[in-house]
Amino acid sequence: MNNAIRHTWVVSVALFVSLFAALSLIQVVFSDELDSDPRNSRQIIADAGAPRGPITVEGTPIAESVPSDHSQYDYQRVYNEPELYSHVTGFFSVMSGPSPAGIESALNEEISGHSDSQFFDRITALFTGETVMGAQVELTLDPELQRLAYDQIPNDQRGTIIVTDLRTGDIKAMMSKPSYDTNELAVHSGTAFQENRERLEEEGVHLNYNVAVNRPIFPGSSFKLVTALAMLESGEYEPDTELENPSSIDLPQSDRTLPNFAAGNCAQRGQAELNWIFAQSCNTPFAEAAMELGEDSLQEAAEAYGWNEAMRIPVYVDASRFPETTSDAELALSSIGQASVTATPLQMNMAAAAIGNGGTLMKPQLVDTVRGSDLQILSNPEPEVLNEVMDESTADELNEMMVGVVEEGTGWRADSGRFQVAAKTGTAERGDDTGTYNSWITGFAPADDPQYAVTVVYEGIDLGAGTELTGRQMLTMLEAVIDE
Repeated sequence: MNNAIRHTWVVSVALFVSLFAALSLIQVVFSDELDSDPRNSRQIIADAGAPRGPITVEGTPIAESVPSDHSQYDYQRVYNEPELYSHVTGFFSVMSGPSPAGIESALNEEISGHSDSQFFDRITALFTGETVMGAQVELTLDPELQRLAYDQIPNDQRGTIIVTDLRTGDIKAMMSKPSYDTNELAVHSGTAFQENRERLEEEGVHLNYNVAVNRPIFPGSSFKLVTALAMLESGEYEPDTELENPSSIDLPQSDRTLPNFAAGNCAQRGQAELNWIFAQSCNTPFAEAAMELGEDSLQEAAEAYGWNEAMRIPVYVDASRFPETTSDAELALSSIGQASVTATPLQMNMAAAAIGNGGTLMKPQLVDTVRGSDLQILSNPEPEVLNEVMDESTADELNEMMVGVVEEGTGWRADSGRFQVAAKTGTAERGDDTGTYNSWITGFAPADDPQYAVTVVYEGIDLGAGTELTGRQMLTMLEAVIDE
């Protein structure tokens, strides 16, 4: 009798251990494989409709998941004030997952609750039966500055405004138009999703990338921040060095002529000091200097600021380009931000920020904190030095030259009665037949104690409208952020 009981007990224990092992293998070891199996439609629906963590600005959700009562999906992704944040957040669709750009994609594992740091939350949920909640992502953005940037950009223009704390790299505002309502793509209907997506694309909305970080364009004369750095660091130029300033030059190995801007003040002086030439944004002296210094000097200066290098902040930032030139003529055009030179709005903001920060470039950062469902901190990015671009004395010289741009040069619309503003303007031909330009301004304030860098750019705009909008809007953003 005892042997029979013993045998029964051993078999029972063996069966229990086998069952537990099988359950563990299915739930832990093979769970990812099973979940991703395209035949597992129940799991696909459950994952698509799972509660993603909120994305917040100063504690207020701008993206959150709420229970869905009228769908096969348990939760609905909802975006609050979507036009203000669409390019920053991106969107999550049960039809396609997270859009390629934006926080929804960059931190998808954390927001969906699938990151390594949330492993024990998932294990606990297996035994408790509770739903795994995604992590909360708190952004560095200032909601008032984001709203102000949105209100500044006309709805019929393609514009971007960026504000950063140049001492930490925190992005306080990042706004581009045209914007869109991300809720139109978070729908649970495949037909509605496709119709809305096609309509938005026809309206010219960029759904798969953020213009501020993913669209490098011609920077025009704002790129002279790079050329000026190469000139100063060569030891052959000082801010008061007097240079020839012809109205135009013939480009070597080419039938092209490079002129100064005819409607500007450059024609007033056939010779002038570098700081005056910089303030008036004369082209010919910079082109001559670039050809004298050579391509390597300009490329070294550009890459010190961050050109030719992609990064994550945590959204992906496309590399701005200063490629190899094929002739002196191309190098001359590159020195004034034309030819094949490109820059994202964020890259031009980084260039100004490095100068304002005494030559130290801080890595831009869009995320302040990532917290688990229990509000425990999963990550908290600290300010990070990206590069020591130049020594402090060179930064001080560029600072003074940029102040001259505002006080006596092309950036006069950004002049403030409260503090000194340092800036560099840029107007780039776009290489098409539209007769429109890329209009830029990038800089920082207060010049004697730099705190915030602002960049404003319009793509494909009339010349007069672009210069009017950029300078005035930079001033508005600086006065708003320095008021705080």
